[in-house]
Amino acid sequence: MIEVVILPGLDGTGKLLRDFCFHLATLGIPARVVTYPAEHDLGYAELEALVRAQLPDSAGFVLVGESFSGPVAIRIAADPPPGLKGLVLSTTFARSPVFGLSRLSALVRFAPTRPPMALLSWILLGRWATSDLQATLAEALRLVRPSVIRTRAVAALRVDVSEWVSAVRVPVLQFVALQDRLLAPSAPRALADSLANCNTITLPGPHLLLQTSGERCAQEVAAFAQRLVV
Repeated sequence: MIEVVILPGLDGTGKLLRDFCFHLATLGIPARVVTYPAEHDLGYAELEALVRAQLPDSAGFVLVGESFSGPVAIRIAADPPPGLKGLVLSTTFARSPVFGLSRLSALVRFAPTRPPMALLSWILLGRWATSDLQATLAEALRLVRPSVIRTRAVAALRVDVSEWVSAVRVPVLQFVALQDRLLAPSAPRALADSLANCNTITLPGPHLLLQTSGERCAQEVAAFAQRLVV
């Protein structure tokens, strides 16, 4: 049976992906999240090595890269381990996700230790915010050292794995959120244009699409994974 391995967003804890994993499990698709260290400032290269060490050795699997983790997933898919059958990219990017901000990445170190939850909710959840989602988001961020969050934010603003995208040969499913307040619309378009075998699905929702449309996204991922079973 094909497995789904999920790489989480900026928090790296996987707390925000519990419901998505549950929805996949109800569809008969085993899923797990590779979590990132909450106390260590790791960049994309270190995170890629960490993820590769935890991927299945031989069994077929689909790799999901959510938001911050898209570049990690792309780099792995460009030089894939034997078991990788497909790639799912959700509200993510190959290069700096917000146009023009890469030059300002050095200023992130001056950002507040804990951004106001009202602002984060507006950016990441929009009108799909619920008290449960806000509480889970706050819990996830509390578990991670502030310097780690800042290091990952700077890495995301500076990243450019565009050269790896064209090397991806496995089938790709991309989720795009219609009301994404974080990503520039050019980010998913660039991925769709550069990936050789990409099916893009656009859904109503905010940046945290796997959290607000988890059941629908799980259905699409399950169908995608099942088509890849030989």
